[in-house]
Amino acid sequence: MRLQGVVTTGIYCRADCGARPKRENVQPMPNAITALAAGFRPCLLCRPDRLPGLGLELEQPAAEVAHALRLVAEGFLDSASTAQLAKRIGYSVRHLVRLFEQHVGASPDFVARARRAHLARRLLDESSLTITQVAFAAGFSSLRQMNRVMRTMFGFSPSQLRAKRARADRLDPLDGGLRLRISYRGPLAVSRLIAYLGARAIPGVEVVENGRYRRTMNTCGHPGVLDVADAGDGRHLEATLHLATFGSIIEQVERIHALFGLRRDSEQAEQHLDRDPLLGPLVREQPGLRLPEAWDRFETAVRIMVGQQVSVAGASTITGRLVEQFGKAVEAPLPGGLRFLFPSAAALATADVCGLGMPRARAESIVRFASAVASGEIDLSRVAPLEDLVGALEALPGVGPWTAQLVAARVMGHPDAFPASDLGLRRSAARLLEKSKPISAAELAKLADAWRPHRATAAAYLWMSEPSARSDPRKNTHDAVEDHVP
Repeated sequence: MRLQGVVTTGIYCRADCGARPKRENVQPMPNAITALAAGFRPCLLCRPDRLPGLGLELEQPAAEVAHALRLVAEGFLDSASTAQLAKRIGYSVRHLVRLFEQHVGASPDFVARARRAHLARRLLDESSLTITQVAFAAGFSSLRQMNRVMRTMFGFSPSQLRAKRARADRLDPLDGGLRLRISYRGPLAVSRLIAYLGARAIPGVEVVENGRYRRTMNTCGHPGVLDVADAGDGRHLEATLHLATFGSIIEQVERIHALFGLRRDSEQAEQHLDRDPLLGPLVREQPGLRLPEAWDRFETAVRIMVGQQVSVAGASTITGRLVEQFGKAVEAPLPGGLRFLFPSAAALATADVCGLGMPRARAESIVRFASAVASGEIDLSRVAPLEDLVGALEALPGVGPWTAQLVAARVMGHPDAFPASDLGLRRSAARLLEKSKPISAAELAKLADAWRPHRATAAAYLWMSEPSARSDPRKNTHDAVEDHVP
């Protein structure tokens, strides 16, 4: 039991809270949304409202509900209705609301309000934004709306909550940016994850310097810069957002969760893999390795497709050329050579990307993929069984098993996706088996059966534990392996 509601006080806590209510007064709560919908307020001692994702990721609801939750978390209902959300999922409004009540304990609109309220609470605690700025940054349509929702969720007004913030919570602005702590559960190997991202950084869009990950981003139509580093306390990342406007940033916060693999608690995966004779020693040696997902799903999918049959460094170089030719230039001077926003699917759907250093067949497959994403034929936010995701991707020209599995893992966030043909994985497995040559894809797939349903985390351990990855991540050639499908 991760959360619990205390019926005598109307407060919900983490199960390990320092407060010790009588057992007969406690009832289990699957997530913070259920607790809030039942009328409980978050404990001021253990702060369960800071649980990543409000604890929703601890549950495994139906795929359609998980898909809708992902869209809500990314701010879909900030500018759309529940009816539009239901249409996107393929259900009627009544059926979607019924599923939410069954699996989450609250309606989609309630989940959206709760997420805005919890982001506002964080901004009130940590930032120097005015209360009005907090309202719009958290995605509320007005200060009055935020006041009403915050009183309902927390029992206090925004000004009262700001007055209660602890001195240690406050973060001074850094170079004029908005600083936030991004909490996570379980161990997280932050430096290894940042090195992994740095090796695959797209020139002009991403850069890693001095252990900090930076990238360009688009917020409310304005370019900005994100800077993420380890907060050093074993519980948080520290993110700095340099923005032209403090419009809704809920989407950016959710993208950070995805990029650093924070959507799930890694403890369950690591407990499973710890029992494996091959991977167990790696898990115990370096806990907290997770496979990053994507800041921008389309961007990462294209980067993966470019990486067919070429090295990590080569794929980054080619993707950088694509960005320079078709991306949107940022006029303001930015740090680390950042100069571009990655092109949209609509922009690449009509682009001629031949002549960038890729085979013509691969260039054409990228354009067809962009067209499928732009038209809605492929929904990269979709949550579905792995076989369905991979099947839909492999139906596209130029997408083979390696690409489909890696896109399912890093773009669509499936925890059991596993590109068994990957050369880096096969090399790493061979090293653990004390073999001099990479094992075959079939051998690796057979080994990986024991790692289900956490094969994406297993892949992270195999990739990031390679000696080459430790010394120079750019020499890791895991992006170099499948027979390209014409």
